[in-house]
Amino acid sequence: MTSEVDQVEAVGDGSDGPRGRQGPAAPRRAKPIRRLDRVIIRFAGDSGDGMQLTGDRFTSETASFGNDLSTLPNFPAEIRAPAGTLPGVSSFQLHFADHDILTPGDAPNVLVAMNPAALKANIADLPRGAEIIVNTDEFTKRALAKVGYALDPLSDGSLEAYHLHKVPLTALTLEALKESGLARKDAERAKNMFALGLLSWMYHRPTHGTEGFLRQKFAKRPEIAEANISAFRAGWNFGETTEDFAVSYEIPPAKLPAGRYRNISGNLALSYGLIAASRRSGLPLFLGSYPITPASDILHELSKHKNFGVRTFQAEDEIAGVGAALGAAFGGALGVTTTSGPGVALKSETIGLAVSLELPLLVVDIQRGGPSTGLPTKTEQADLLQAMFGRNGEAPVPIVAPATPAECFTAALEAARIAVTYRTPVLMLSDGYLANGSEPWLIPSVDELPEIRPDFATGPNTPDGSFWPYLRDPKTLARPWAVPGTPGLEHRIGGIEKQDGTGNISYDPANHDLMVRTRQAKIDGIAVPPLEVDDPDSQARVLVLGWGSTYGPITAAVRRLRADGAQIAQAHLRHLNPFPANLGAVLARYERVIVPEMNLGQLALLLRAKYLIDAQSYNQVRGLPFKAQQLADVLWAAIGTLEGSDGDE
Repeated sequence: MTSEVDQVEAVGDGSDGPRGRQGPAAPRRAKPIRRLDRVIIRFAGDSGDGMQLTGDRFTSETASFGNDLSTLPNFPAEIRAPAGTLPGVSSFQLHFADHDILTPGDAPNVLVAMNPAALKANIADLPRGAEIIVNTDEFTKRALAKVGYALDPLSDGSLEAYHLHKVPLTALTLEALKESGLARKDAERAKNMFALGLLSWMYHRPTHGTEGFLRQKFAKRPEIAEANISAFRAGWNFGETTEDFAVSYEIPPAKLPAGRYRNISGNLALSYGLIAASRRSGLPLFLGSYPITPASDILHELSKHKNFGVRTFQAEDEIAGVGAALGAAFGGALGVTTTSGPGVALKSETIGLAVSLELPLLVVDIQRGGPSTGLPTKTEQADLLQAMFGRNGEAPVPIVAPATPAECFTAALEAARIAVTYRTPVLMLSDGYLANGSEPWLIPSVDELPEIRPDFATGPNTPDGSFWPYLRDPKTLARPWAVPGTPGLEHRIGGIEKQDGTGNISYDPANHDLMVRTRQAKIDGIAVPPLEVDDPDSQARVLVLGWGSTYGPITAAVRRLRADGAQIAQAHLRHLNPFPANLGAVLARYERVIVPEMNLGQLALLLRAKYLIDAQSYNQVRGLPFKAQQLADVLWAAIGTLEGSDGDE
């Protein structure tokens, strides 16, 4: 582990943990408490071992304690992947600290491995000296052979570089639940709660929240709830009493800006942002969606909020989902459709229709590995060019991309503002890393959120008393939004090219050229904030430019370089179409521009084409986010190359 601040002796009877609720503890020798400034923990096991639930509960208690945190869930696409195999391993990584952090961490300090497959799949990521907690009950000859272990790694000396804790998690769980009346198979399922209790003791996590959660989750089966709570308490008490764990660890709360916080994932933040946009605009929210990983959570969440006027429609397919959302927009609602890359491909014709109709529509793309169905549960940034150009004809669409899980909230508001103000579909590019990852979120005051004004048409807009649907606001080039059924606003609508002003069908070449150029000018004229550049001394020669979820790893890498004396500038794009007006001037200030992306260089391609600069790509498409040290090494090399060329001259 890292940065030991001090070490103190602790004496107590367990009254602050589960043991305190089971009666007085026997006198015991105090265990030392070691204070750290941060730690990275990874829970790993079969996809049926409850690792995501375990990690989520540990994260929730860590958030309530006040630490800053970042998480990385990683799980198979199969509903029930083959047990005991490498493809079936599910993991959850949590990085928490007493200071501001940006990533789920490069390498775990602690690995909880529930079986041999979990150990083998994750051992390469561990640094020397890391702690490994293994469930010895699962290290049978058959299980070892299934993942290619010829010898038992727990006894062959191959783990000597690590602090190994051999814990019979299954047997201890069964012992703790022998009076529960549960069948053996049901009792074994609680071993993840035993592991959670042990880790909660090791890192002084609160326990009341988890017990309350279990009682609520299993309210219809109280015997299951109490069994999980008993296993959780048994794990906590095991840590307190066993000699194998000589110390526990304390990570103090982080010093965050004053306010009320909660832990939030990207998809949950995005859902709340859509609801906020509905309330601030006065428009009813309609979601037309078809389930697809990793976007389905938004449909699930919004379906819970009918009290806010939210209507959710689970369509029979992707095309029906976006068609319903566009129909809702025509009817005066805030129309939204959520999907991932394969769904965007299916929705492209209807998005083009929305461009032609010039109606507000939010298309949320939670990107995943592709092409085709690709890697459903892994992250990627490879839909940028599809978002930019993936429609027939000249069909420009604004693109907004959040940088962090919490920022998905404000990005949803911004996408709604653009869509409603400029009467256009807007594509919002999140990804699996942001969607499933979580961090503390400072809950904003509703009154501080931007107001969104639909400004519906209320009457005829021509001297002769008729209504022309394509007369435009001279500032925004937006056409009027007329709610069907409003007297005097009858007009024709459809996908065939419109005559400027009247909206009548037109095949006139000059009119088509005018309409194409006008729609493009409307997007080009969207007001977006200028690009902010972090260049403390204004002496940097290298700029690292990112977009979307690369923000955390890039910023962490830049911090490392500056701590070692390097001069480097950083900027991050939230608006990808149109680009900020000052982007060209920013790029021209630096001798070298590095663009890290989880694709093969899509933003770099756009920058080279538009600004004629030699933007240099650094790419990976592994289904995982960048590691901060990995980026730091690349940026060091770029700085060193420039300095070396000066020396040659």
